[in-house]
Amino acid sequence: MANLSVRDLVCTASLGVAAVGISLFIYAKVTGTGFCKKKCDKKGSVVNQNIKKGDSKVVDTFDLEDIGDKKVFCRCWRSASFPYCDGSHNKHNTETGDNVGPLIVGKKSN
Repeated sequence: MANLSVRDLVCTASLGVAAVGISLFIYAKVTGTGFCKKKCDKKGSVVNQNIKKGDSKVVDTFDLEDIGDKKVFCRCWRSASFPYCDGSHNKHNTETGDNVGPLIVGKKSN
């Protein structure tokens, strides 16, 4: 080891780092653990996880006269009372770091 130059040591260290990086990449691919598994998981990326899953598209229509003074609508798709907001976005935001909130529709206050 005393006969190795600085250049030789740098080359050897570079090869070692590259080998470790490639090994970790292959391990992550083979085991499916990936470095962004939670964020990149295809099943976890579905926005609507349980509301009207039998429908090809979820559409809710409201007449403005029926809304009254104010209604609060869900935009996170986690509400048990969908399409109305029940505050489920708070838990979703805490778990995911997201910042989604409800849609509030009401009469303009003067």
